[in-house]
Amino acid sequence: QVQLVESGGGLVQAGDSLRLSCAASGRSFPGVTMGWFRQGPGNEREFVAAIRWIATSTYYADSVKGRFTITRDNAKNTLYLQMDSLKAEDTAVYYCAAGRLPGLPDVARTYDYWGQGTQVTVSS
Repeated sequence: QVQLVESGGGLVQAGDSLRLSCAASGRSFPGVTMGWFRQGPGNEREFVAAIRWIATSTYYADSVKGRFTITRDNAKNTLYLQMDSLKAEDTAVYYCAAGRLPGLPDVARTYDYWGQGTQVTVSS
């Protein structure tokens, strides 16, 4: 079993930056694929970014490409999401997820474990 705990959310203004963290515990190798999803008010959960834990392949939603950067620290078992040039439409609860198998990185069913989420609110 893998436990995922997100942190780093908050209230910021448009144009500001935030860095989200996701600490994984329970296994030394949290998952083959790690990802970030978000769910805004009245919206379905959507893919944001993903990274392969061993390789350096990264994947981004078009809406965040060029503004968000996903990284991981294998030694610390921690996943990060650096969010720059934030917009009001980035307001959402952000979830960290881990998948045991490769799978499609932008599909929620790829992921077996989910965190509780951290709120990001961007005021315009």
